[in-house]
Amino acid sequence: MSILERFCFITEYYDNYSTMVRRFQLFYYPKDNTIEIYEIKNKKIFLKRCVVPGVDFKQLYLGNDINIYSRLHKLVEYGDDYTKNYFEEIRSNTFALIKPEGYLSIGKIIDMIYQCDFSISRLKLCKMSPEDASLFYSSIQNQPSFQSEVNYISSDFIVGIDLVKKNAINELISLISNSQESPFTQLLGDNNLHKYIHGSASSSDVKRESSLIFNKIANQPKLTSCSCLLIKPHIIQEGLAGKIIDIILTEGFEISSMEMLYMDKIQAEEFFEIYKGVLPEYSAMVDSIVCGPVIAMEVRQNDCVNKLRALVGPHDPDIAKALRPNTIRAKFGQNTVYNAVHCTDLEEDAVIECDYIFNKVSRVKNNLNYD
Repeated sequence: MSILERFCFITEYYDNYSTMVRRFQLFYYPKDNTIEIYEIKNKKIFLKRCVVPGVDFKQLYLGNDINIYSRLHKLVEYGDDYTKNYFEEIRSNTFALIKPEGYLSIGKIIDMIYQCDFSISRLKLCKMSPEDASLFYSSIQNQPSFQSEVNYISSDFIVGIDLVKKNAINELISLISNSQESPFTQLLGDNNLHKYIHGSASSSDVKRESSLIFNKIANQPKLTSCSCLLIKPHIIQEGLAGKIIDIILTEGFEISSMEMLYMDKIQAEEFFEIYKGVLPEYSAMVDSIVCGPVIAMEVRQNDCVNKLRALVGPHDPDIAKALRPNTIRAKFGQNTVYNAVHCTDLEEDAVIECDYIFNKVSRVKNNLNYD
């Protein structure tokens, strides 16, 4: 990169107080990892050039949400031709769908996606109606397999995933081709990968299929026999989320809702309010949650809150490593702030937490998509 190089994106930010979407120009300077922001409507500086903790070059791609001092800015457009040409060369989007047959292997598949150097920008578990499935497969509606494909993907849970990588569409198609050499064939022990994973065939298919999953189909938490689990941003940044999802499923829990989403500071403070004045690291915990995406799950089983809490382990990973070394926090936690996951502590809070995440945070997020 040239030392004079800078990139420009158009961002949108939802202002909770004015209930308006505000548009900005965001300039990123790779030489010193600084950004500056101008408000387009008022034609004035919104943020003077500085380093913003947690913001770096890897986060620059269309559709991503960047946390800038507790404000979530969505990158919605390239701000100039130079930026457009540069990023279209090095980064592109594709869409993957984990089909019903792949449900028990969701964690393993996500882990393999990370190992193949894809970034995940959006993720959602849901169920399709036959009508939704028909729209999804509209490109093959004249083919003999159309109805069987519709019936199959509308039969149970699916997971939609937006992926980012150079030459992403062809890279994914190559990986999920039915061949013995595919890492997914080795992972799943089956070379008929078509029944497990779908990859978009073109950029127009990416837009249509992704928009259907993320903008039209809502998460529907069951809110019974449940507990809430959040995989924290530091785990996602480390590419370890798939391993934790796999542990949850391997231990016999059902994941009935799941979505990658962002919480702003107001939402995080409200969600964790029960810990205010109780945990000395409350403020740091809130800050750690809003610094990037979380993967939220509604997890179900009999006596779910107690069983999931036992699997997660003590709040302090050091204690977990000493007393419960096989727990999630013992394996993946760093300290009491970066302790891998949050899970519901009290049975009476389980429905409240799941409802808050999937019927408030997720609904607000879905209302602000700009596809």
